[in-house]
Amino acid sequence: MKFPNFPTNKNQTIIGVCAPSAGVGHKLESFDKSISALTAHVGPVTEEGNVRVDALRPDTGANRGTAFNRLIENKDVSCIVSASGGEFCMDVLPYIDAELIKANPKWVCGASDPTSILYYITTGLDIATIYGFNAGSFDWEPLHEFQTNALSILSGNIVTQNSFDKYDGRRDFSATGVELQTDVEWKLYNCQEGKLDVTGRLIGGCSDVLSNIIGTPYDCTDDFLNRYSDEGIIWYLDPFEANPISFHLFLLKLKYAGYLRNAKAVIIGRIMFDGGYSDEDFAELIAEDLDCPFVLGADIGHVDPCMTLINGSTARIQVSEGRGRIEMELR
Repeated sequence: MKFPNFPTNKNQTIIGVCAPSAGVGHKLESFDKSISALTAHVGPVTEEGNVRVDALRPDTGANRGTAFNRLIENKDVSCIVSASGGEFCMDVLPYIDAELIKANPKWVCGASDPTSILYYITTGLDIATIYGFNAGSFDWEPLHEFQTNALSILSGNIVTQNSFDKYDGRRDFSATGVELQTDVEWKLYNCQEGKLDVTGRLIGGCSDVLSNIIGTPYDCTDDFLNRYSDEGIIWYLDPFEANPISFHLFLLKLKYAGYLRNAKAVIIGRIMFDGGYSDEDFAELIAEDLDCPFVLGADIGHVDPCMTLINGSTARIQVSEGRGRIEMELR
C-alpha cells in the first residue's frame, strides 16, 4: 500500500478542491467558513473546475475529470478534497488518469458520493485515500472534535478516535444549526464474547455508491482482497438511504461476489434515511448475511458526528459496552 506524503508546512501546503460530484453554489456562505477552517489548520486552498456552481451535475464527467487530473498534476498541490457529495461522481471515473495518479500519488479525500473515486484509487491503484469529510465539512462554530480530528489526520497526525457521546438524531439535511441530542451506542452483533478487538486492512465507503460500483471496470475489490488476504479485512459501510431489505440485498451482492470471504468485522454507520426501521430490524437480516462480527450505529457517515477513516490503513477496532475505538497505522 502506498501512503502519500502528508502536508508538512502549513504556510506552503496547498489543498486542491474540485467538484467530482456536486457543486456548492447553494451554500456558499457555509462553504467559505469551511474553507477558512481548512486554511487555518492545514494550508491555503486552490479551487479547480466548477466548484461553486449550484448544480448536482455542475459540468460534464469529462470536464470534472479534467479538473481532478489538473490537481493531481499540479506539483504545488499536496492533497485533493472533494467539494461535496452528490449523485454523479461515477460519471468521472472513465476520465480519471490512473497513470498520472500513480506517478503523482497524493491524498484524495471525500465523503459520500466521492466514494467511487476513493475506492477505485485504493483498491485498483493500491494508494491510500481518506474518507469522512468534504471541503464543506468544517463550517461549525466552534469546530467539533470530529472536525478537529479530521484536520489533524489531514495534517499527518493519525489520532486515535473514540466514539462520541451524542449525535444529531434529526437525520434531516434540511435541519439547521448544530443539535447533538441522541445517545451514541455502537451495537455489536455476531460476537459471543460480547466485545470486539480486531485488526485488519480497512476499506469501505458509502454503501449506496459501492452497490453501483460492483461489477464495473472500477471494481477492483478482488485484487485488493487477494493482496491483503493474510491480514484480513475490516469493512466500514456508510449507508445513506436504506431499509432492511435493500441493505440485505447489498450485503448479499458482496457475499455472492466473494468480497466478504476474509472479513474480520463489518462496521456500519448510522443510516441517514432508514425508512423508520429500528437497528434490530436491520440486524435480523444482516446476521444472515455475515459470518463475522458486525456493528450498527457507529460514528461513520452522513449522521454527524463522524470519524475520519483511511482506506488501505491497518486498523484496530475495539467495541465494548456500546463504545467504539479506532486506531489506524500506515503500514
